[in-house]
Formats: sequence, structure tokens, C-alpha cells
Amino acid sequence: MLLIPSIDLRGGRCVRLREGDFAAETAYPVAPEEFVARYQALGAHWLHIVDLDGARDGVTANLRIIEKLAREPALALQVGGGIRSRAMAERLFAAGVARVVVGSAAVRQPAEVSSWIEIFGAERVCTAFDVRLGPAAEPWVHTHGWTVNSGTSLWEALDNFDAASLRHVLCTDISRDGTLRGPNLALYREALGRYPRLAWQASGGIRDGSDLAALERLGLAAAVSGTALLQERIPLKELRSFLPGASSPALT
Repeated sequence: MLLIPSIDLRGGRCVRLREGDFAAETAYPVAPEEFVARYQALGAHWLHIVDLDGARDGVTANLRIIEKLAREPALALQVGGGIRSRAMAERLFAAGVARVVVGSAAVRQPAEVSSWIEIFGAERVCTAFDVRLGPAAEPWVHTHGWTVNSGTSLWEALDNFDAASLRHVLCTDISRDGTLRGPNLALYREALGRYPRLAWQASGGIRDGSDLAALERLGLAAAVSGTALLQERIPLKELRSFLPGASSPALT
């Protein structure tokens, strides 16, 4: 399983939200470039970036920062937040972004997003579904920066795509995002049981190396971690097996 560090951008700053609440923001007085250098030094090959302004409002307010980071060959960028048109995806690819992450559009315009997968390739487009569990533990997808309940379950959203073309799927349990309460293993176990051929990425709640190991045992393709890595809560030696470029001498 691959560990993908994550940074969220809001108003040009690196921040984290708790449970998707824009009023519960923690800002980090560190430039995005510094986080890129930190994670590259750890041995990461990928960086997940979310434009929070874009996710909520559909306006990619942090585009210049993302384009600047994409021009540097340090890490492959997986970028989401406000990508609701083919033109925006093309602009990010032209800037050097390796993979776009499509959330709201994947729920509201699945046929359109399916055409992007066909045009750009399954490795370059990741669908993202942010969910809150209902009373019967049904995962309901929320859009527009976690603010709107789409009325569509995770399973219904996935069934709108051709199983033969879709590859990468990022799923976040909103109630755990930024909380350090541990990932929702039951959710990912069910997801893998229903759609075993998909390359699932887990996000939300990761707190330590044992959580990463638990996700790996389930068969996740990747784990996206923000808060735990930003706060350097995971000992470096516990990260070694999840970061492809990690060198043993440096990780003690």
C-alpha cells in the first residue's frame, strides 16, 4: 500500500479542517513548497493536494500555487477541488499535474467524467466520494466541499461508472477527517468486497503506523494522510514500508 501525504489549500495557506467543517480550521504557518520538500525527503513519490476553495465554491482560487508546485519535478501531484470541467482538467495536466481528483462532478455528471477517463486514461483521473454514514451505516455522498448531501449512496455513485474503465477511487469518511480517530475500516472492507478490482484510496482519521498497517491488510491501494503527517505524529520508522523512496538509514 502506498502512503500519499496530503495538504489542503485555502486562501493560499496550508490548512486542515475537522470533519469537513470550514469553521473548524487549523492553519499551518508553513509554505506549500516546504511541505513538498519535507515529504520528498521522507521518500514520498506522490502528494495529494485539495483546493478547498475550489471544492466548496467551484472556483480554483489556489490554482497558481498548484501550477507552481506542478512545475517542480519533486513529487507527482494528485490534485482535487473544483475540477468540474474538462477544460480545468486539461489546464492542470498542461501544468504538470499527474492525476486529477474529481468529486462533485463525478456524482452530478458521471457520464461527462466517464468521457474524461476515456480521453485522459484511467491512471490520470481519480473519482472522489466524501461520505457521511446514515442511520443504517449507509455511506451517503456529500459534494461541494462536504456541504451538500447528494442523496446518492457511495454504491449508487460507483454504479454510474463503467466498471471496466474506472480505476482509482478515493473515499473519505467525513466524520473522521482531521480527527485522528482512526480510519473507518468497516467502510473500506465493504467497499473492497463490493468493488475488489478498484484501486481504493482511504482518507480520514489516520493517526499512526498501526492504522496504515490495518488498511494495508484490507487491501487498500493507497492511504491519504494529512493531519498525522503535518503534525509529525507517526514515527519515521513506521513510515518506511509505505513510502517507496524511503532509505533505511534516514528513517530511524
